[in-house]
Amino acid sequence: MIVLDKNKLENEVLIEEAASLKKAGFIAKEQFDFIKKELHILKRNKNILVRLGFFLLGSFLYSSLCGVVALLGLSGIDNMWKIFPYIFAIIGVVGSEILAKQDYHNHGLDDAFILGVQLNVGFAFGVLSDGVSILSILIAVTITSFIMYLRYVHLLSALVFYLVLTALLGYAIFEYLEAGQAILPFFMMLYSIAVYFFSRKLLKIIIESFYHDGLLLIKSLSLILMYCAGNYMVVRELSAILSDGYFDVSPEIPFAIFFWIFTFGIPVLYLFFGLKNKDRIMLWISFLAIAFSFYTFRFYYSVLPIEVALTLGGLVLFAIAYFSIQKLKNKESGITFKPDRINNSDSLLNAEALIVASAFGMKPEVKGPESPMEFGGGGFSGGGSEGSF
Repeated sequence: MIVLDKNKLENEVLIEEAASLKKAGFIAKEQFDFIKKELHILKRNKNILVRLGFFLLGSFLYSSLCGVVALLGLSGIDNMWKIFPYIFAIIGVVGSEILAKQDYHNHGLDDAFILGVQLNVGFAFGVLSDGVSILSILIAVTITSFIMYLRYVHLLSALVFYLVLTALLGYAIFEYLEAGQAILPFFMMLYSIAVYFFSRKLLKIIIESFYHDGLLLIKSLSLILMYCAGNYMVVRELSAILSDGYFDVSPEIPFAIFFWIFTFGIPVLYLFFGLKNKDRIMLWISFLAIAFSFYTFRFYYSVLPIEVALTLGGLVLFAIAYFSIQKLKNKESGITFKPDRINNSDSLLNAEALIVASAFGMKPEVKGPESPMEFGGGGFSGGGSEGSF
């Protein structure tokens, strides 16, 4: 299924782990350079600006190829335009294959062709159904993005897959169930919980480490979706938008108390389990969720003027941060304010990097200070290699 060289994908992971070990001081720069030289990897751009530039260049190349085909087609059959999206999608697939064979991965050029395929597949099914069957468009893009992620290990395709799959299920529930609008928030909660635990289980048993980032992304997005599905403001405003009537002020929703408890309870649970499981991503999401929860409350109940609320909120946050730092800064284990020597806590990948280092015969060298007393001649203070005293 995968078109890229698996060994080079694995080497990318190992080099990233070796970089973490170098940063932590476990291996020297010379050792890291040797590992980087010996392990061959794919062509990629880590700099987001450089990657964006190549993406724009690839988009221009892709659109130029499609434009040439369109100009040739316009001179032929009148209804030729209806097959253009299919031809454009085929061009994208061919371009993606060629770039993958030349070891382009997360480079920018390949992003343009891979995302272009998914976009044109959506257009193709939209033209096929005259824009009426939204469900068929969503199904086609979901399947295409999933295949693109598996074949090219493309992280943006994993993002597209999860977002479109969520939209597909939400649209199906709302459109084809009589009580779809009423049960939609609860369905999204259950769906996000199921995806979260499924992706977490896969992360523990997955063999191909290069699929790790995609599963981690879906796991994190599931946490965000679960909070948004039960947030009072999101549910209330979305219910008003999806209803047939027009409202200057969105009406109250059923089970309002439940959604208020959910709005403030879920961020606290995220914070608790983030600290307990040392899950940094869950911890960041909990902070954002707490902030959005307070914004939700203020959106409907403005207790204080905005400048007073911001000032008091800043003082409270500063006090919490200050006393937390004072309490945790001297701790050596558990929850501490001291920086991690290794940011990535995946012990399996760290072990692989160490195995690679040992396989190349590289051992961390610790050179102590030179002693003013020379040993080994045996001419002073004891028996030495010459056997004399």
